[in-house]
Amino acid sequence: MTQDRKLLEPISTVSSVALRLLMALLIAAFILSTVHGWGNGNICVTDWTSNSSSAARGFVPEPGATAGSVPRYCAENATNTQHILVGIRSLASLILSVGGLFLLNRLLRSATREGVHTPQTAAGLRLLGWWLLVGSVVAQVIAAIAQTALLATLAQDAHLTGVSWLEVWNPPYLAVLTGLGILTFARITRSGSKMREDLEGLV
Repeated sequence: MTQDRKLLEPISTVSSVALRLLMALLIAAFILSTVHGWGNGNICVTDWTSNSSSAARGFVPEPGATAGSVPRYCAENATNTQHILVGIRSLASLILSVGGLFLLNRLLRSATREGVHTPQTAAGLRLLGWWLLVGSVVAQVIAAIAQTALLATLAQDAHLTGVSWLEVWNPPYLAVLTGLGILTFARITRSGSKMREDLEGLV
């Protein structure tokens, strides 16, 4: 197993340290939010769906160029609902990151203990791949819906509808491709583990 342990470095150490640091930061943030409540900062959201003309604002582009203005809405005295929407927007990506780090750390610990070319490693890779593939899409959808709902509480011409969140949704292309790649490596690892079992049976 010493050779397998060497193969898994430095990502094994980095993921373990990152997971511990992230959990410590989460605990600290929870304590601070409990002590200080919701906080006194303003809540702001940028309406990226707006494409209003900036001519009235004094922007003078060069001939052949255009300029646009993007409004930014802020609530000086935010309601509890608005605070919750901001929290949901951040929590979705946070859960994705924490869950991914946890699964990666568990995968590497299992691979160090059991070996790289094993069915357990293949199963861990497959679980991590699906987490990134599905979780990244779900997290971005939740964040987009929360942002659209927050904007609807700040702008009179903004409304949360069944498709309005699509205008601010950013498809997680890189995370999806990474998840698909991990799923492919899971199949390769599974095939390698079967070949290893067959060779050990022959010997």
